Amino acid sequence: MKLWVIAEGKLRDPALRQLCDRYLSRLQRYVSATEVEVRDARALERAIPDGARTVALEVDGEALSSSAFSARLGTWLAERPLAFVIGGAEGLPAPLSESAERRLSLSPMTLPHRLARVVLFEQLYRAMTILRGEPYAREG
Repeated sequence: MKLWVIAEGKLRDPALRQLCDRYLSRLQRYVSATEVEVRDARALERAIPDGARTVALEVDGEALSSSAFSARLGTWLAERPLAFVIGGAEGLPAPLSESAERRLSLSPMTLPHRLARVVLFEQLYRAMTILRGEPYAREG
């Protein structure tokens, strides 16, 4: 099981960087997870590993509860490697969004792309604890 979070831009805010690192470290207890930062939108597609299922983070993507996301994540990871893609301030390039196998929304509200990265890492960690029946998630 392997996943990547590919994001446009470098996370420079120390508080956000610390949160991402904390959740990434926790996530790596369960799955091989890698964060990839790219310089610009054109580099996003090139950073997606060959054969990986691509999930584009979009405000108008599919909205899932944490429990539903965990079930979906478990299925996706069992099938093949997985790449979540987060655009920059302008979002994802339309061709990348359209070619993604799935489009996922973290919220109907627009989130700053750097904060979206923190939320995604936390939800990935939460999903793995739900799949393992661990108490962090407090999901039924």
